[in-house]
Amino acid sequence: MLNELIDYIHQNDRINNKDALASLVAYRFGCVKDRSVYYTNDFAIRFCKAESAIFSNVVLSLSALQKYDHLPFIVCVVTPHGNHLLLANTTLLNKISHSSKELRIDNIRGSFLGSNIDRKFDTIANIPQNFAALFGIHQNFTFEENLSRLVYATSGIIPTSKRFEVSDSNMRANVINAPDRAIAFSKSDDYSDLLRDLDGRTTKYENEILVAALIENTKLRGEIIEYIIAGDDEVLRHRVIDALQNKKSLPTVANAHFLGDYTKRYPNYYTETDIKTKIMVLASAPKGYNLDKMLEFLSEYNTVFMIYLVGIDYAKRSIKTKLISMFQHTLIENTVMQDHWAGRNRRGSAQFNGDAIKQIILHEDNTIIKEKAVAFLQRLLSM
Repeated sequence: MLNELIDYIHQNDRINNKDALASLVAYRFGCVKDRSVYYTNDFAIRFCKAESAIFSNVVLSLSALQKYDHLPFIVCVVTPHGNHLLLANTTLLNKISHSSKELRIDNIRGSFLGSNIDRKFDTIANIPQNFAALFGIHQNFTFEENLSRLVYATSGIIPTSKRFEVSDSNMRANVINAPDRAIAFSKSDDYSDLLRDLDGRTTKYENEILVAALIENTKLRGEIIEYIIAGDDEVLRHRVIDALQNKKSLPTVANAHFLGDYTKRYPNYYTETDIKTKIMVLASAPKGYNLDKMLEFLSEYNTVFMIYLVGIDYAKRSIKTKLISMFQHTLIENTVMQDHWAGRNRRGSAQFNGDAIKQIILHEDNTIIKEKAVAFLQRLLSM
């Protein structure tokens, strides 16, 4: 539907009349009009008139955007030279500009301008051919997370979470030595035990995971599958499974762990494992770990941080898994430090390249190149 919308709007590139284009789109796609927004079950769109794609007109209030932030929210800029499309979900906004003096976490006020829509998210340009990838990134974040960031960017209110300072030489040494621990752990019987444990859980609930994989919301889908595999409340797990099997409303699940989704201690290692789901046919850029929490964890002498990848193939109704270190060579080469999310007192979060995740699941092992891993950590420590 989204591709059809993009093609249809470009077929009417020379219309130069936002109201006429809005009427055509509404008729063609059966849109409902809500003030200045047209929406369906698949997308929401706002038409703006401007002289060029670079514009600073008021687009929409933040409170209005909140209603549609679970859908791809598109701004169509109608100009004399053609129609230009931007994705404008809250993840793609850099701040709230218009009438936002009273904006707070508990008081959603103000509007965003055309100039507040990011034209690039990290290295991904905000253009129609990237909308699927960008919306996949957006689905990893809640409206509340974006609201917190926008309040900070707009008013300078400092978020409550704090940057972790590696202030002690022993702590710093523990961080830098983390790749050595990861290499040793990956060659140990404990690694085999952890893999066997996680694979056993995944196999036990394979049918339920395949059903959960059909959930459209990326964040909710990941949370549900992670809880099926690693949740520590058996009653809640059965409620989730019952809801999936009988098409009921899903209960709220919450990850109570500090960093990963699954904690396991061995005599020589304290492991945290983050579970990441990859739908093999979908474009995605999965949200990774919190950089400050990760450094705080690795500052302890015996810690090992692992990633358990769950690749789901719809067509074959199959699941393929890999248990890798956060330092696996292809993974760290495709881990971006997302400063879009970092305030002055935080480093932000990691973001993974979805194509690289797919490649690792299908073809690669847990190879760790120590020099690359240490350089990666040193870069984080210097942030």
